[in-house]
Amino acid sequence: METELKKREKAVKDKEKAKKQMVLRLSPSLWNEIAAWAEEDFRSINGQVEYLLSECVRRRKNKET
Repeated sequence: METELKKREKAVKDKEKAKKQMVLRLSPSLWNEIAAWAEEDFRSINGQVEYLLSECVRRRKNKET
């Protein structure tokens, strides 16, 4: 079981390394809103932006089907 856990942890780390980076310019007011929302959801600002983008893509896919 410990071996399986280590395999899963490695897979997660490998997946994290595969993420792409991008520069995103936001207005200060939008940044503040996202920062406050992230804090409420116990996420980093980066995590919140990724979550929001993922949700938008998921909803768009659901509309198309």
